[in-house]
Amino acid sequence: MKHGYDKAALTKRLHRIEGQVRGIERMVEDDRYCIDILTQVAAVNTALESLAFKVLDDHVSHCVADAVASGDRNAAAQKTEELLAAVQRFARTR
Repeated sequence: MKHGYDKAALTKRLHRIEGQVRGIERMVEDDRYCIDILTQVAAVNTALESLAFKVLDDHVSHCVADAVASGDRNAAAQKTEELLAAVQRFARTR
């Protein structure tokens, strides 16, 4: 099944976030000031949240829209339920 997201773009963003996390690890190893570390942790959280919103947007624009457009009520109901569950999970993490 083809998903709605751009695999290359998401992978690139994930690699940037991975680099940010490695930078935080280096800061801890270097005994950097705790507030500086917290600032970087917040930046990683923001980056992950942005990535999650992008995936969610792509899911609605592609997966849910295709299921609704297909006219298959069961497929549309399934994708709608998946979407609502994803939004609920995402909302709980905030």
